[in-house]
Amino acid sequence: MAASAARGAVALRSSFGRSVAFVRKIPWTAASSELREHFSQFGHIRKCTVPFDKETGFHRGMGWIHFSSEEELQNAIQQENHIIDGVKVYIQAQRRKMLQGDQTSDEEKDF
Repeated sequence: MAASAARGAVALRSSFGRSVAFVRKIPWTAASSELREHFSQFGHIRKCTVPFDKETGFHRGMGWIHFSSEEELQNAIQQENHIIDGVKVYIQAQRRKMLQGDQTSDEEKDF
């Protein structure tokens, strides 16, 4: 039972992580609500994260948007200009991280 729950969580995480956009150059006047409002024109947004610096209280100018599908992500990326609070923000698909088990040492690589 625990194994099937763990597999379900991994499957959810892997499907959830496919349609993630990385947004940079977010103006300091904007928060996750403005990002959610702007990018919702491209589809349903599952999650919108803009991390804040605990010391300054301002966000770091970057964030992540989790779309419901890859198609919605591609629609957002294909638009050239994204203007939020008068500032052009840049969006790109989140690169997938390699899992530790997938990495090999130089000794194992076949040159």
